[in-house]
Amino acid sequence: MIIRKIFAGFFIILVMVMAMLVSLPGSEQEQLELEPEPIPTLDELIPQGKRADSDLMLRVLDNGAIVKMSMERYLIGVVAAEMPVTFELEALMAQAVAARTNALYNTYIRPKSNHPGADVCTDSSCCTAYIGDEQLHGKWGEDYVENITRTINAVLRTDGEYISYEDKPILAVFHSSSAGKTEASGDVWMTDLPYLVSVYSPETQENVPGFVSTVSVPRAELTETILSEYPDADFGGNKESWITDITYTESGRINDLIIAGVTIKGTELRSIFALRSTAIEFEWVDEDLVITTTGFGHGVGMSQYGANIMANNGLKYKQILNAYYPDTVIEQLGDMEVIAWDAENPEEEDLEDEDPEDADMEGEDEDDIDDEDEDIGDAGTEEQQDEGAGNDGQQDGGAGTEEHNNGDQGTEEQENENTEDENPAN
Repeated sequence: MIIRKIFAGFFIILVMVMAMLVSLPGSEQEQLELEPEPIPTLDELIPQGKRADSDLMLRVLDNGAIVKMSMERYLIGVVAAEMPVTFELEALMAQAVAARTNALYNTYIRPKSNHPGADVCTDSSCCTAYIGDEQLHGKWGEDYVENITRTINAVLRTDGEYISYEDKPILAVFHSSSAGKTEASGDVWMTDLPYLVSVYSPETQENVPGFVSTVSVPRAELTETILSEYPDADFGGNKESWITDITYTESGRINDLIIAGVTIKGTELRSIFALRSTAIEFEWVDEDLVITTTGFGHGVGMSQYGANIMANNGLKYKQILNAYYPDTVIEQLGDMEVIAWDAENPEEEDLEDEDPEDADMEGEDEDDIDDEDEDIGDAGTEEQQDEGAGNDGQQDGGAGTEEHNNGDQGTEEQENENTEDENPAN
């Protein structure tokens, strides 16, 4: 009898405890388990400390408003927009140095007339592609911390480093990919710069998505499009005789050609038909002109995909930069240099014609790179800059970003076509 009473008592106590637990609106422990851990902010992820980039402030024109931010914060957003975060770290570091160099060039060497109150802007067709922290959270989702940490490392490990020629930051334009060789600046923007010459670049169809692409232009569309730009064109005779006298640049891209009796620059043809590059071949298939292009972007300066291939082959970021910008040196930013540049208020050679025609291709996003829809950062041209691997369009933040370049800055279009979304390089 006593044993039964003891068991009954234990049973009653157990039932009461269970009832109390059930009556709670979810135990505190359950609620804690269900609540995801808060994602660290960018400020929390950036190490504290005094650095060259964190001390240098920029005025950035972003969506119509001028925002003051450190070079460090700016570069994190540029590298994330111009080149795919999945690229090799040494390639990302090369992109960070090129982007820093362009920001210094635009701020101290040749300020942009488009935005006199700001040093740089986030328009890839003018300066270089940029993506803010909130957008990166949406873009990367659960991979945000891993990806932003990788981007931060690329910027911090190159803190204050820039590409210099004759003791000044250069116009470090870039693009998404090249067809074996990069293009000389004078063949795109009319201005020859000693560090923007044609050099070897290792891309192939096997290691660059969308490396070769085709566009079919119906005969009627071809004649209508050319006549709208060149009213004197004469499309009489056999269609096979319309395209003649093609000349090529040192890199193998089209310099100019004659279509229906009028001379057209390769860069103009690219713009008219929205082609990915000026490495062009033609073939008539029935009544369609099939245009095949190789590479993406204006082709000047660093190739974002080429940089990634070089990094994958064991080259360090300084070796990559020296390969694409010959006769330059990597220097460390110092206060006295900035003061000296600012005091000079230099007037360099006229780069007006350097207006990147690729600017539209810049600023590619990683996604772009992958999709190959964007330009890569070409950053770079004076005027613009065009196409990134990012980031030709950007875009590829173009990796950037083609014309990411810079943006590409300075890219043709921008010089920066981003590879990134080509996804850079742009």
